[in-house]
Amino acid sequence: MSRTAPALLCTADGEVFRGRAAGASGPATGEVVFNTAMSGYQEVISDPSYAGQVVVMTSPHIGNYGVTRDDEQSSHPHLGGLVVRSLSRRDSNWRSEGTLSAYLVEKGITAISEIDTRRLTRYIRDRGAMPVAMGSDIDEAELLRLAAETPLMTGLDLASGVSTAIRYEVETTVERKGRIVAIDLGIKRDIAASMASRGFDVTVVPLATDAAEIRSLGPDGIFLSNGPGDPEPLTVVVATLRSLIGEVPIFGICLGHQVLGLAAGASTYKMRFGHHGANHPVQRLSDGKVDITSQNHGFAVDLWPMAGASAPPRRGLVSRDLLPAEVSSGFGPLIPTHQNLNDGSLEGMAMPDAAAFSVQYHPEAAPGPRDAAPLFDQFASMIEGTS
Repeated sequence: MSRTAPALLCTADGEVFRGRAAGASGPATGEVVFNTAMSGYQEVISDPSYAGQVVVMTSPHIGNYGVTRDDEQSSHPHLGGLVVRSLSRRDSNWRSEGTLSAYLVEKGITAISEIDTRRLTRYIRDRGAMPVAMGSDIDEAELLRLAAETPLMTGLDLASGVSTAIRYEVETTVERKGRIVAIDLGIKRDIAASMASRGFDVTVVPLATDAAEIRSLGPDGIFLSNGPGDPEPLTVVVATLRSLIGEVPIFGICLGHQVLGLAAGASTYKMRFGHHGANHPVQRLSDGKVDITSQNHGFAVDLWPMAGASAPPRRGLVSRDLLPAEVSSGFGPLIPTHQNLNDGSLEGMAMPDAAAFSVQYHPEAAPGPRDAAPLFDQFASMIEGTS
């Protein structure tokens, strides 16, 4: 397959975008989303949270610093496909072990370059994330049919397909402080490394692991990882959490945040086009300070049903009253702790009586800023304070 072969991306509502093949020939299908990160493309590609999605990079030139095994976040990519405006023909970085184009072919990732990604991003923003089909060596009519037949993300359990099949260990290389059991909903390598570097052995377990087995591992804390898809089908994980909340400190991120919300009695909903990128402003409600965060999610937690009310309409800039001040749960008060400053959605919550908290973004970055890295320190302090 020639790298310069014509390629197409067709949306479920009938729009066609034309470009050139840049990876495997396809066809590939998935929900199309845009990512606003300017670098970190290999971490994005290897993030299990992108299972079932086609990622459009809004930064126009991708691939200039090549790829390296040190940046991979999982053993193999799960995303449906990659779309870029301009794919670098060569790599230029002392860490590089090869070009992005060769990596895409090696990993079997369908990719398209020379697409008008600005127009495609505006299309997604205006109409919302939707199924697409893409590839080369396949006619337009067939891609349109595949796009129309691709299921919506709502209701899909994708986490089960990326969770580890077997339990494994990530041992600390510093003075040992305890053990964390991480429920793998699609965990990234740098997340486990972030906890191990703070003195904790990390036992990563499949998402179907029940509460009794988790207790048998003697955890000092439980971590709920990121992951792909809709949180509502993960009923087994939700039930497991309900029986563990309050026993040891719990920290969740991304999909883990959503699952913790469901376990506490909150609702979740599908966002119009989600948050994907490394430059999302999030305000800490405790002190008003703002972190710039790395995010990748298409669903969010809604606390208003627990308050017996509907969310107020937004008027003008994002304000604190778009979130309830506090709601009651079966585990004590549940308090919003963080808010997205672009759309006002919930970005973090805490259950102080149960020593549990979660955020909707990625404190390990990979890629992105490290403003939120102290959240791992907060989890470590919480564990040390209860042990």
